[in-house]
Amino acid sequence: MCSKLKGLLCGSGPQDSIFRSEKMSLGQMFLQPEAAYETIAQLGEMGCVQFRDMNEGVSATQRKFVNEVRRCDELERKIRYATAELAKDGLKVVDLIEDFPPAPRPKEIIELESLLEKTETEIIELSTNNVRLQTNFLELSEMIQVLECTDSFFSDQESHNFDVNKRGTHRDPEQCDGRLGFVAGVIRRERMYGFERMLWRISRGNVLVRSCDMEEPVKDPKTGEMVCKSIFVVFFQGDQLQGRIRKVCTGFHATMYPCPSSHRERMDMIKSVRVRLDDLTVIINQTEDHRSCVLKAIKKQLPSWTAMVKKMKAIYHTLNLFNVDLGSKCMIGECWVPERDLEEVETVLSEASLALGSTVPTIFNILETKKDPPTYFRTNKFTYGFQVLIDAYGVAEYREVNPGLYTCITFPFLFAVMFGDMGHGFLVFLLGLWMVLDEKRLIKKRAGEIWKILFGGRYIIMLMGMFAVYTGFMYNDCFSKSFNVFGTHWVIQYNRTTVLTNPSLQLNPTTDQRGTYPMGIDPIWQSATNKIIFLNTYKMKLSIIFGVLHMIFGVCLSVENFVYKKKYSYIFLQFIPQVVFLLMLFGYMVFMMFYKWVQYSPSAKNIADSPGCAPSVLIMFIDMILMKTEVPAAGCMPTMFPVQRELETILFVVAIICIPWILLGVPIWTIIKRKYRGDKFEYTGDTIMETIEISGKEVIITEVEPHKLAPGGQEEEEEEEPMSEIWIHQAIHTVEYILSTISHTASYLRLWALSLAHAELSEVLWTMVLSEALQIGGWVGCIAVFLIFAVWVFFTIAIMVMMEGLSAFLHTLRLHWVEFMSKFYTGSGYEFQPLNFKAMLSEEDDA
Repeated sequence: MCSKLKGLLCGSGPQDSIFRSEKMSLGQMFLQPEAAYETIAQLGEMGCVQFRDMNEGVSATQRKFVNEVRRCDELERKIRYATAELAKDGLKVVDLIEDFPPAPRPKEIIELESLLEKTETEIIELSTNNVRLQTNFLELSEMIQVLECTDSFFSDQESHNFDVNKRGTHRDPEQCDGRLGFVAGVIRRERMYGFERMLWRISRGNVLVRSCDMEEPVKDPKTGEMVCKSIFVVFFQGDQLQGRIRKVCTGFHATMYPCPSSHRERMDMIKSVRVRLDDLTVIINQTEDHRSCVLKAIKKQLPSWTAMVKKMKAIYHTLNLFNVDLGSKCMIGECWVPERDLEEVETVLSEASLALGSTVPTIFNILETKKDPPTYFRTNKFTYGFQVLIDAYGVAEYREVNPGLYTCITFPFLFAVMFGDMGHGFLVFLLGLWMVLDEKRLIKKRAGEIWKILFGGRYIIMLMGMFAVYTGFMYNDCFSKSFNVFGTHWVIQYNRTTVLTNPSLQLNPTTDQRGTYPMGIDPIWQSATNKIIFLNTYKMKLSIIFGVLHMIFGVCLSVENFVYKKKYSYIFLQFIPQVVFLLMLFGYMVFMMFYKWVQYSPSAKNIADSPGCAPSVLIMFIDMILMKTEVPAAGCMPTMFPVQRELETILFVVAIICIPWILLGVPIWTIIKRKYRGDKFEYTGDTIMETIEISGKEVIITEVEPHKLAPGGQEEEEEEEPMSEIWIHQAIHTVEYILSTISHTASYLRLWALSLAHAELSEVLWTMVLSEALQIGGWVGCIAVFLIFAVWVFFTIAIMVMMEGLSAFLHTLRLHWVEFMSKFYTGSGYEFQPLNFKAMLSEEDDA
């Protein structure tokens, strides 16, 4: 069990650790152009190399492999088009979770391009034919509805006014002897009102428009949208008016259909159109079957094509980061590699060159540099969620102490202090346990960003539930009820007269207490009327104790950073005054809390040691700061122990001394160090001549300014920070630390406030909802319990678990980001982002 937990915390290998980031090395590669593509493909499969841009001043359009990147963009466009066509037919492409195909080799790229070109052409032809057939089918269907609906528009008397030998929409204007004509067609329903108004305007009211809505919406063949349309017939007189009406119909995108005025001719046309519709339906069904077969065949290969194109595009993007020499015979690049993976990277480089038969092997050198390396923590599925919480605040500097290691314990514990309830904690634990045990199936689920966040923090949720069950046991609280595990240690001296005169239960430790409850809180407090007073004091003091311990631990972690960066002077100039200031004030206040619990007892024989003489620790702390003395009550001692006032004066003076110690220590030490360094090195002239020899000949002579030379003779990359900025920075740091020590200590009172609010809200929910149903008798009570229990469960999950849980989570996150991490963590680094095909494809699938 211990070895398994160690593996979860530290990783797969014995040297894995998240205490500090991985040691990084800056490597330089010299690749042959013919082996560059395959080499980068192998490194992308490894996923442990981050390349630097060697062409920062070159635009994207001027880089060597810009044409290859454009080819990849074109291939992606074709894949997107095929995916859209699959979506139109209701076919969803299943993303690959694992077993991604390898990146295509340069010879295979041409085959992939031709295959995608053939696929796109075939889909376009099928889509064009389908749109044409669907358009013809729609026109014939609309024509039938127009012919059928126009029967109600014509009467026997109107029919005599039409030329039975001519169709209304195809009459010859020269042969129209003032007879009444008409135009029939179909228009979108939302355009009908504007269409009628326009006809009335151009004809000055000399037209008759008859219309009716089509019963069912029709599908637009081009867009696939369902459109509601109306059938219309426009009666008019005169050839000039006919031309205007046709123009209006064209402007409103109305479709005009031929419609004979004779009933017999309309019936004959309907029969002929129905025959054409039947033939067209057969053709459409055959075309759709063929299209479905083609799309299903494409659907199986589309995920592999997508992965291959994305890998290929990532490789060419990476190659654009390389610097190409003038003869294009060598490609030079720089990359960050974890030291643990250097040997594996070198092996991959040599194998890639041998596999391609390159005459010149790949050269890989390790460079000495003063540049800040990226930060890389090797995490697993357990530590990943906690590390994400820390990185959300800021990525750690290179080799800086990582709070994520300690957050694995402190985060669920502080959450549980605010969320202490065995019942609610067990529900949270079950949610996390379900996601942990069923993670192989759930990892394939695509349910949005919220689900991704919840699933990524499944171990955090499980631990928060476990710790909440533990603190709920310590609070002896389960859905606002207590368990009598060890038996109560209170003896209530109640008689009949006492119960009648004072029915409320008041616990008096002076007369009723008989020993100490072994673990947690005595269940008798659940029935006491002074329970809130006891829990208020108990939880408030616990929150201060946990807060001070948490901050002291954070200050102590700063020593690790000072030792690693070899800033040993900062241990004396920063760490010691900071921790002394914290201990002299708030550490002393915590000590007095424990001393008060031990010193004053209800069974004490001396009245000065009774609970009535116990002073308030907060008032005592304020008096210590103000250096004043309170007058004690009669029979009580003015102090808890004899030398308390003298000790408090000494502690307060030491704490005050720590303030100028923090403020002046670092700037004065910097002045002394710079003066010593300036006196140690003397230069004979304004510049130093440096000669570089190549092939035995002096070819380059450079001049280096003296102030840019370090003690070892090497050039510094950064100039020294001016003393004015150091003074300002140190003053800000001092004020921030002194004030934040007070405010951060008070901020931990949120542990007390949220814990008390959670317990009281749970009790209100029980008292006002479920207990009311339990008091109803008879068969009505059975039904009421069933219904009200469902309401109680709903509010318990929605309010107590989800809302209160989210509130406690956010407050815990703030305590770690602000109160804890600010003591030692800067978070000003940048993340290690290697070329990793698996991570790249997984992230794009989630998006």
